[in-house]
This record gives sequence, C-alpha cells and structure tokens, in this order.
Amino acid sequence: MHYRTLGRTGLQISEIGYGAWGIGKSDWVGADDRESLRALQKAIDLGLNFIDTALAYGDGHSEKLVSQVVRQQSQPIYVATKVPPKNLQWPALPGVPVQDVFPGDYVLASTERSLRNLSTDTIDILQLHVWNDDWVGQGDWLEAIQQLKAQGKIRFFGISINDHQPDNGIKLLKTGVVDTVQVIYNIFDQSPEDQLFAACEQYNTGVLVRVPLDEGGLTGKITPESTFAPDDFRNQYFAGERKKEVYERVQHMAADLGVAVSAIPGIALRYVLSHPAVSTTIPGMRSLRNVESNMAVGDGKGLSPEQISILKKYRWIRNYYD
Repeated sequence: MHYRTLGRTGLQISEIGYGAWGIGKSDWVGADDRESLRALQKAIDLGLNFIDTALAYGDGHSEKLVSQVVRQQSQPIYVATKVPPKNLQWPALPGVPVQDVFPGDYVLASTERSLRNLSTDTIDILQLHVWNDDWVGQGDWLEAIQQLKAQGKIRFFGISINDHQPDNGIKLLKTGVVDTVQVIYNIFDQSPEDQLFAACEQYNTGVLVRVPLDEGGLTGKITPESTFAPDDFRNQYFAGERKKEVYERVQHMAADLGVAVSAIPGIALRYVLSHPAVSTTIPGMRSLRNVESNMAVGDGKGLSPEQISILKKYRWIRNYYD
C-alpha cells in the first residue's frame, strides 16, 4: 500500500481509504455487521489506515462499528467523521442561513456524540456534512470548530462539498481555515479538475474523493437488466434509461482502452489517484472480495498518459441524485 500526505495535516494516509457509509444500515442500503467488520479488518490488514464515516450513517451505527475495529489495532488508524446538517437537508440549499444548519452549540453537541460513538477523546478530522460558500463569515460554527481544536477534541477540520458542486468551497479554502475537502470525482464527473484541485494545491488542502465508482456505474456490473432491493437508493439513482446510458458508456470505454469490462473498476480508481491533488479515495467496501480488489489498486502504479487521454473523453456531467 502506498501512502500520501493529506495536505497541511501532514498525515500519511493510504491511497485507498474506507468509505463507511454502506456499513451504517441506513434507510438506503443495509449491511450485515459481521461481514462489515470482517471487511474493514481485512482492509486494515492490507494496509488501509484511513476511514471516513459520519454521525448520520445509521444514526451513529457506522461510527460504532468503526470504533469496534479501530480500538483493536496497534497501528494508527485515522478516522474522519461528519456533523450532519441540523435541518437534515442534503445537499445544502441556497439561501438557507448557516444558523439553521450548523449553529455552534449544535456542532459541539454533535461532535460529543461522535466522540462517544467512536470511543475516543480526539477525532482526527471533523467535517461539516454539507457546505455552502455563502456561509463564509456567517454564524458561530467557526468559533465552535476553533473551540474543539483548542480542547483537543478534534485535530483537523474539513467540509464535504455538495454533490457535483466542486467550486462551492473555494471561497472557504481561501480563508485558510479548512484543512481538508471531500468531493465527488470520477471518470464521469471530472469537474473538480477545473478549479477546485488547483485551489487545493495552492492552499495545501487535503483532498478526499468520494463516489469514485459512480455509485456502481463504473464497476461494469450495471446493465439495463440490473435490479436492486426495494430499499436500495440505486433504484432512484439509476432510474429510467440511466442504467442503459451507463452501461453503453462503460462498454465503449473498455473498447477504447482495449481492456475487459472487468478491468474498469481498477482503472476508475487509478484515474482518481492520477491527479496529484488527491490524497485518498474512499470507495465503499462491504465484502471481502471488494476489499481485496480495491486495495490492490493502492500500489502506486498509475495509468499511462494514453489511457488518461482516452478517459478524458468520458467526462459526463449529470446529477443522478436529483
């Protein structure tokens, strides 16, 4: 496993991190706790040392599972979690004042809950789960963050940028108060390359990439005939003709690259890691099979310039979350 420096934090984190949303038993995707614990431990055994979770993932269930594994390790495992928006609106809506979303006392109380769930005195990275750049200079959320740092309850502060809005965070970057940003970035959504990544490099801000496989679209396993469990959010994400659209693009992509479709997931992860601004990517890994295949990508081997040039053509901006 190769490791990268997470911006100004100085933390050396694994190129492949663990996205712990899928193990939270949320309303969208269920998971078997025993399998989740085995998968997380296997990832750590293979060199993973960074986990991204959130208080909202199963109302703390994901954090508690992460704690069960992390506290058994002898080596450092870095954990990032998130404060959910008080108004429970994902993503942040324009025009909503920050005091309705992240009032200072709420940020403090949510952090205390996460500390208890994680069975720790200090959270490595505390993130706000949504963000709107209009909030810069508003409210008392920053005072709460500074208080938590001063008390030693958090080490670093980050934001999770709204879905497909990579530039909605650059204003905050320029203030110098944010240590990390989490953003959607993959072969289809290459938009963070336009402005955000350059700003992150300029201000030495660590980058955590989520949704590197487009919620499964870049696994090669989504076909026009694919079906999902009734409570699986992908019923909406891949509604209508979307499965067909994704399937056809992945087939063409594999043909253009001269590889089997089964090679696309690894190539998709390597594409994300090909950008020097990226510190880690955090795919969800709920099975041992997925852990082993994803972790194998964190070997420091990049794509060729020719492969990257081909993949640039597959930029496809759309918001399937709508």
